[in-house]
Amino acid sequence: MPIRYTQFYSIPFAFKPMKTNGPWKIKDSQVKYKNPWISVREDQVIRPDGKDGIFGVVEMVAGASVLPLDDEGFVYLTKEFHYAIEQDSVEVVSGAIDEGETALEAAKWELKEELGAEADEWIDLGRMNPFTTVVKSPATMYLAKGIKFSEADPEGTEKIDLVKVKFDDAVNMVMKSDITHGQSCVLILKASEFLRKQKG
Repeated sequence: MPIRYTQFYSIPFAFKPMKTNGPWKIKDSQVKYKNPWISVREDQVIRPDGKDGIFGVVEMVAGASVLPLDDEGFVYLTKEFHYAIEQDSVEVVSGAIDEGETALEAAKWELKEELGAEADEWIDLGRMNPFTTVVKSPATMYLAKGIKFSEADPEGTEKIDLVKVKFDDAVNMVMKSDITHGQSCVLILKASEFLRKQKG
């Protein structure tokens, strides 16, 4: 009886190491919801303590915020109804950074669109992450000086009222929680410290 020889072929297998995020290991990642502005992702993870778990992350388009300050010491804020919090909110001018656009370009566009204003001087006051545990939404903040007004052109989703107040009054509004928007609070207080240091 003839002997049969079976030939085995080895199939190349590329081992893909598990992705890590700091002390967390990510076994799987799935986007559960997505629109042009936000995505909601759920990761299957190995926690820092070695146990299995899940982690949800909301990723928003990065944004830019600007506080316009005129030569007489007035700042220009917006008042607008916001759907998520179900109430009016007084805020600095803010908006998303479009693909291929710098943070400064976005800030200039938003100032022109929402208030019909332009500025001669732009001061970068850094970045902030508004809610670091679940939401990834970095924002770059600017103080704009030398303000000139023309015609505003808000989006169809925006019904914006202009709020003109003295800079010190804006700081007080933050401290009294009349302004609660995260970027607005941080930007106004950062601008206050920047201007204080400038005066010496």
